[in-house]
Amino acid sequence: MSAGTASYWATLPYGRGVTLLNRDANGLAAFAKPAGILSHPNAAGDEPRSLLDAPYAVAGEVFEWKDGDGAPQRVWLLNRLDSATSGVILAAADGELATAIRAQFKRKQVRKVYNALVFGAPRQAMELWRDLLAVDKRGGQIRAAVSAGNVPAESRMSVVRAGRKEPRVTLVRLEPRTGRSHQLRVQCAKRHLPIIGDQTYGDFGRNREFAKLAGTKRLFLHSLETSFDYEWRGRPWTFAAKAPLPAEFEKFL
Repeated sequence: MSAGTASYWATLPYGRGVTLLNRDANGLAAFAKPAGILSHPNAAGDEPRSLLDAPYAVAGEVFEWKDGDGAPQRVWLLNRLDSATSGVILAAADGELATAIRAQFKRKQVRKVYNALVFGAPRQAMELWRDLLAVDKRGGQIRAAVSAGNVPAESRMSVVRAGRKEPRVTLVRLEPRTGRSHQLRVQCAKRHLPIIGDQTYGDFGRNREFAKLAGTKRLFLHSLETSFDYEWRGRPWTFAAKAPLPAEFEKFL
C-alpha cells in the first residue's frame, strides 16, 4: 500500500492506547501518545510499550517492520516526549520529509503548547520565564538544573484555570520558545510550581498524597498542540494537531 494513505496509517502496529490525530497528503502525521508509553524502544523488549510495536533503528530514528504481505514498512519519528508525558508526537512516512521537518524543529519553527497541572498558583496570570539551565546527559540519564547553567531556556506561562478544591492546584498553559531537555519541568519547579507527579524535580511528599486522592501516579504534563508551516516540493503547507486533555487533569479543577 502507498505510504501516507488512509489505509497505510490504519494498519500501523500502534502501541497500547496510541491513536492517530491528523495526517496530510505528504505523509506527515501526528499521534496521541498516552502517559507511560515510550516514544521509541530504548532496549530489546521495549517494543510493546512504545509508540509503535516495531523494531527501531536509532541511527535513522525510524521504525521498521514488514506488513502482512512481507513488504518492508517504515515510519520516521520526528520528535520525542518523555514516557511520562502524554500528548502530540509527530512522525512521517517519507524519509526526505522527515529530514525537512526535523530541520524545522532545529530552527525553532514549530509551535508547541503544553498543559500542566501544578501544585500552588503562579503570582501572575501570564509570565515569560527565562533561565539558564545546566543539562547533564550521562549513562542514558538526563538531569537539568537552573543553578550554574549556561543553556538558555525560555517559556511563556499563562493560567488556564485555578483549582477549587484542596490540595491547591492550577492548570497552566506552557509554550516553550526553546527545546531543552526537561525544560518545562525544571522551570516550573524553580518557581515553586512543581508539576504534579514529577518524580525527578517535583514535591515527592505531595505527589504521594495526590496519587492516593487521584488514583494515578502519572506526570501531569500534556503536549496539547503542535503546529507549523512548511514547504514541500515547491508548495507551502500548514500542519496542526491537538490531543484532548486527559480526563484526570479535570478532576481537581
